[in-house]
Amino acid sequence: MTGDIETLEQLSTDYKESMPADLRETKSFDWYLEVVYEDPKVARNAHQRVADMFDYYGTTYDETEGMVEYQLASEDPLGDGENTFYGKVIHQSIHEFVNKVKSGARRLGPERRIKLLLGPVGSGKSHFDKQVRKYFEDYTLRDDGRMYTFRWTNLCDVIQDQDPADDSVRSPMNQDPLVLLPVEQRQRVIDDLNENLDAPYTIQNEQALDPESEFYMDKLLAYYDDDLQQVLENHVEIVRFVADENKRQGLETFEPKDKKNQDETELTGDVNYSKIAIYGESDPRAFDYSGAFCNANRGIFSGEELLKLQREFLYDFLHATQEQTIKPKNNPRIDIDQVIVGRTNMPEYKDKKGDEKMEAFNDRTKRIDFPYVLSYEDEASIYEKMLQNADVPDINVEPHTLEMAGLFGVLTRIEEPDTETVGLLSKAKAYNGEIDEGDDIDTKKLREEAEVKAEIGEGMVGISPRFIGDEIAEAIMDSKHRQRGFLSPLTVFNFFEENLEHHGSIPEDNFETYYRYLETVREEYKERAIEDVRHALAYDIDEIQRQGEKYMDHVMAYIDDDTIEDELTGREQEPDETFLRSVEEKLDIPEDRKEDFRQEVSNWVSRRAREGEAFNPQDNERLRRALERKLWEDKKHNINFSALVSANEFDDDERSAWIDALIEQGYSEGGAKEVLEFAGAEVAKAEMDD
Repeated sequence: MTGDIETLEQLSTDYKESMPADLRETKSFDWYLEVVYEDPKVARNAHQRVADMFDYYGTTYDETEGMVEYQLASEDPLGDGENTFYGKVIHQSIHEFVNKVKSGARRLGPERRIKLLLGPVGSGKSHFDKQVRKYFEDYTLRDDGRMYTFRWTNLCDVIQDQDPADDSVRSPMNQDPLVLLPVEQRQRVIDDLNENLDAPYTIQNEQALDPESEFYMDKLLAYYDDDLQQVLENHVEIVRFVADENKRQGLETFEPKDKKNQDETELTGDVNYSKIAIYGESDPRAFDYSGAFCNANRGIFSGEELLKLQREFLYDFLHATQEQTIKPKNNPRIDIDQVIVGRTNMPEYKDKKGDEKMEAFNDRTKRIDFPYVLSYEDEASIYEKMLQNADVPDINVEPHTLEMAGLFGVLTRIEEPDTETVGLLSKAKAYNGEIDEGDDIDTKKLREEAEVKAEIGEGMVGISPRFIGDEIAEAIMDSKHRQRGFLSPLTVFNFFEENLEHHGSIPEDNFETYYRYLETVREEYKERAIEDVRHALAYDIDEIQRQGEKYMDHVMAYIDDDTIEDELTGREQEPDETFLRSVEEKLDIPEDRKEDFRQEVSNWVSRRAREGEAFNPQDNERLRRALERKLWEDKKHNINFSALVSANEFDDDERSAWIDALIEQGYSEGGAKEVLEFAGAEVAKAEMDD
């Protein structure tokens, strides 16, 4: 064994340092008053604490989109980037969610609403919800996110029928210690706190003690002749409260059960039958605060597939949201303080939205759409993350594989454009940011038109990333079984085609359309494969530089209405229009748009010159692409394409050089051979057609 090894001592030290120093300590109520006066944020409510949590881990403002990106989602600092979210549409949804929480922190209304995450399967809403809970746990461990609760002690000294097992009782709702103060005295403290508070919200706490704590308070005040100080000094200890989903403390995930077995006590709590024999059925000490709303108090309630619950069961959410109370059976009402988040898929949402009897519930929800990613490169990042997080076999993912898989997914999600000038593929590229200067594509207008056309919103239907990820996984294992050390787009396409009709979430009516989209992606990949092979076979950086300088000389002469010196004769002549068009046509620039393109590259060169940068066509994506394609056209007639598709000539020196050039682009040796055969066959076919 080599390298350092972890010792128990080091592991123990690291763990201890990660825990709050006061986690096991008990403090007095006087101590807590001093703490909140020093740092009023300790007494925040759930919405305020969650809102501050998002800012705590870092933010980035996107001026172009007019939104905040929260680093707990965009960078995942706790997980070293393992659980990052990709796509502007997703970060827009997260931005909208946080805005609703922050509005709730300011008591603008959303604090009394369910934050309903709506989206198709696999859109990331559950992943985001889980991420929020994970970060809330961590935040409450830190000084900035700390919160406290209390426990009753020495109860048997005063209350004669108190079970000795209940001599010390923790606040069953983990309430803030300030609720121990009567309303009038509490408000005086809160007024003081708000004078010293540096925050966009104010501290508020109008809650009543939970019924069990109210019982103890009444008994103790009666015993001490209403001397509150004696009660708090002799029978109350302040303890640190840390959110923990596994322990169901400050975090609760509620999942629907079988409709026949649904019981509201799962949400609100039930009688503690073991205590009935001791205290009696109507005694508040005989209640079990184990309902989901009770467990989530001071933190986050997460309702999974919320709208699958029966209508009657959902009525419990009305009081929980609007009144911020729950009303369990056989117990007085209980005040709650929590961010209530629900998740649902499209079918359940449509069903409940059309139900008139659900009007009150629907009115108490704030919907946040979680659509699928609509940028295929962002979609590819999702699959790349999936592979990075997995124990992937020793296999090379060939260029364009994940991007083309992502493109297929995006094509199934975006609305067909109404205009004839923009096709579906062009729209997908525009959403990916591939808009050249001069392109007559208005992305904002396309999005607005799609939102009107879509039933709920663009990106809310289509193929799930889960389907695509599953097929990529199958393709990887198939490649390994066939002893292929690489995963290519062609292999992934085959798995898509074979398994589309076997996936239960894809409607049968969509099969034909999706097969058509798959052919569109195959054609797009063919162009990219040919481009890669073209680069490998005919790339000459010196020749591209020379041709670029020649092109710019003729462009500047054309714009200035000037002549140019002939390279061979030295005579002045008009700009060579034939040469100029031979370059521009490689970008499909029509005759009536040539002046726009020439002015565009002229302006680019002028800007570079002012900045002291030398002319280099490699730095202009469109110009580089046009020159490479022209160079290919000039050289391809000297290339033996039959050699590209002939397996017998792979040892040829020239072919080895081609393969090496492709390897430099990210291909494996096997992948380079495959793309040479594929692109060579396509080019040879095109040559024969010509």
